[in-house]
Amino acid sequence: MTAEPTTGDIRLGTPFPLGATPLQEGVNFAVFAGSADAVDLCLFDEAGHERRIRLPGLTHGIHHGQIGGMAAGQAYGFRAHGRWEPAAGMRANPAKLLIDPYAKAIAGDVRWDATVFGHRQSDPRTRSLRDDAAAVPRSIVVGDRFDWGDDAPPSTPLEDSVVYEAHVKGMTMRHPDVPAELRGSYAGLACPPILDHLRQLGVTAIELLPVHQFITEHHLAERRLTNYWGYNSIGFFAPHGAYSSSGDRGEQVGEFKAMVKAFHEAGIEVLLDVVYNHTAEGNDLGGTFSFKGLDNAAYYVLADDRSRYVDHTGTGNSLDLGHPETLRLVMDSLRYWVDEMHVDGFRFDLATALAVAPRASTRAPRSSLSSGRTRPSGGSS
Repeated sequence: MTAEPTTGDIRLGTPFPLGATPLQEGVNFAVFAGSADAVDLCLFDEAGHERRIRLPGLTHGIHHGQIGGMAAGQAYGFRAHGRWEPAAGMRANPAKLLIDPYAKAIAGDVRWDATVFGHRQSDPRTRSLRDDAAAVPRSIVVGDRFDWGDDAPPSTPLEDSVVYEAHVKGMTMRHPDVPAELRGSYAGLACPPILDHLRQLGVTAIELLPVHQFITEHHLAERRLTNYWGYNSIGFFAPHGAYSSSGDRGEQVGEFKAMVKAFHEAGIEVLLDVVYNHTAEGNDLGGTFSFKGLDNAAYYVLADDRSRYVDHTGTGNSLDLGHPETLRLVMDSLRYWVDEMHVDGFRFDLATALAVAPRASTRAPRSSLSSGRTRPSGGSS
């Protein structure tokens, strides 16, 4: 599932739906970055060569454009232009490639080096000019073709439910009856030996530990360790690519759907452990991978010193669900996993942290959201 950067036409497109949406005549891209002056869409070919296109449309803080001659499988990212003023909560840095918050698939992993930080490590107040495209994962355009057949949720009554908590990799990585090439994957979890075992136990629902795309923290990577549990999300729509046996250029989406379908056929519901209370970008000294660079003050709860973050969870930051666009992100993510991925329910990690109301003084200015300005169509840059 691959594609080359398009040379097709560039149109204004639409602000909704957010993310990358394949159409008959191309792909519509839309991303919220209310404080950005402009957003570049970055397209990558198989060799890693980058082509940048200025998104021509701007509607209520959403930058958008439709690119012709493109299909599912295209690798892309964003770069946001705007103010760099950490003391005011502004962290735009076009030298940093940003993951689409609505990416349905994410390819690759972070390579932790000095380039992935939006600031100079010697002076956090100064914007880093080092390009980090070689060190950051790519967002992938994903189509919606999948044969669900007569799939239907088991809908087991809560009082009759027996829930089995499992780790996608840990459940099968050393299982002798799971084919070696499928161990540690969504496909491995849906193998007959696993399904038979769960049915014999009387299990009615499997609750998967986090499967949203996640990143290993810097301090772990420095020690040559990895984040095993997955409570460090960076993509709330993307199944974690490392759990796919078939590839991470969109193939993980189809493999996840096939797993859910197999569980449903076995009469077992699929529940997800979800982490919406923070992201993998850490605190003010953390990396810039997505939300920080797009609209830091909208996505995060900032402290009175707006260069820093309110941290309700001990992870470095807290998502601001009091902001309408961040709330939309979380609600759209939940709907997507139910409507498109057919999961049956959720367990919310640190759910109480989602409802902690930030003080009014931490709120970001709303001027860019209320302006309603729409930029006319433009070209590539």
